[in-house]
Amino acid sequence: MALKYSTTNKKRKASKRGLPPESLVFTGEKMLAEPVVSLISFNEQELEEIRIGSASDLPPQIAEDKVTWLNMDGVHDITFIEAVGKNFGLHPLILEDVLDTSQRPKAEVYDDVVFFVARMLSHSETGHVISVEQVCFVLSKNFVITFQEGKQGDVFEEVRERLRRSKGKSRKSKADYLFYELLDAIVDNYFVILEKVGNELEELEDDILKNKKNAVLHELHNLKSEILLVRKSIWPLRDALTKTEREENSLISKSTRIYLRDTIDHAIQEIETIETYRDLLASLQDLYLSTLSNKMNEVMKLLTIITTIFIPLSFIAGVYGMNFKHMPELEWQYGYFLILFIMLVIGGGMLKYFRVKKWL
Repeated sequence: MALKYSTTNKKRKASKRGLPPESLVFTGEKMLAEPVVSLISFNEQELEEIRIGSASDLPPQIAEDKVTWLNMDGVHDITFIEAVGKNFGLHPLILEDVLDTSQRPKAEVYDDVVFFVARMLSHSETGHVISVEQVCFVLSKNFVITFQEGKQGDVFEEVRERLRRSKGKSRKSKADYLFYELLDAIVDNYFVILEKVGNELEELEDDILKNKKNAVLHELHNLKSEILLVRKSIWPLRDALTKTEREENSLISKSTRIYLRDTIDHAIQEIETIETYRDLLASLQDLYLSTLSNKMNEVMKLLTIITTIFIPLSFIAGVYGMNFKHMPELEWQYGYFLILFIMLVIGGGMLKYFRVKKWL
C-alpha cells in the first residue's frame, strides 16, 4: 500500500516546529515537476476553459455573472500558492493547510469562504496498491478552488465533461452546486475502491479454501492496511460533510444542502461496507488459522496411526533381536517367514480396525 505522507512527510512537518502561525511550508512529496493549473469559467450560456501557465496569468478579477473553477494539480510551489491566495483573497491559514498535505478531512467556515479538506483515493490495477492524495476546496460566492496534491487519480473529469456538454444542473447552478458535484465525485469513487477491495477479499477467501499458500498472510496484511486507509479517509469526511450541511451558511443554498445530504448518505453506506469488510477480514484470518490447524491435525493423525501400527511390529522385532542363545524359533527354517506373516496380519488388522472406526 502506498501512502504519500509517510516518514518524509513527518520529518518535513516537524520542520515547522517553532515557526509562527500562517508560515507557508510545504510538507508533502513533490509529485509533479510543475503545477498544472486550469481555469473554467461558465454560466448557462457559455463556458471558457483555459490553462494557467504562471502566477501572472491568473485573472485580475472574478466575473460576477459566471462561476469560476480554478483547479491546481501540485501544491509544492509556494510562490504560486501565495499568488492564488492573494488573487482570490484567501486567509493565510487556508494556504498553510493547503501546503500541509497530511491534513485530516475537515470543514472550516471563514468570513466569506468555506474551506474543505478531503482525500482522493485511487486503486492500482496491478499490485493491489491504494494511493491517496489530499484535495482542498475553497468555496466562495462565485468561485471554487481545488488544490490537488498530485494527479494520481483525478476523479473530476466527469464533472468537467458535464460542464462542457451542459448536462444536468451544472451550468445552470451556482458555485455551491459545483462544490457539491466535486465532493460527490470523491465520495462516489470510494465505492469503486471498495468494490475492488471486496473482489480481493473474495479471491483471498477462495485461495484459503483451496489451501493455496501463496503469501496468504502477506495478502491479509495488505488488505487490512487498505481497509484501514479507506476507513481513515471516509470516517472524518462524513463528519466534515455533516458539519457543512448543518451549519448555517449563506454560501450554500437550501437546494444544494439536499444534495449534500445524499452525499452524506453515500458516505454512511460506504462506512457500513467498510465495517462489513473488517468483519469479513477477521473471519478470513480465523479461517486461515483454522485451515492451518486442521491440516496440522491431519498430519499428526496420520503420523499417530503410522506410529501405532509400528509399535507392536517394533516390539516383535525387538524381542527377536535380543541376543539369547536358546530361542527355538531362530533354529526353525520357516521361523523368519512366520514372523513376517504375523507382522503383516497385525498391521493389516490394525488398518482394518482404523477404517471401521473411520479414523482413516
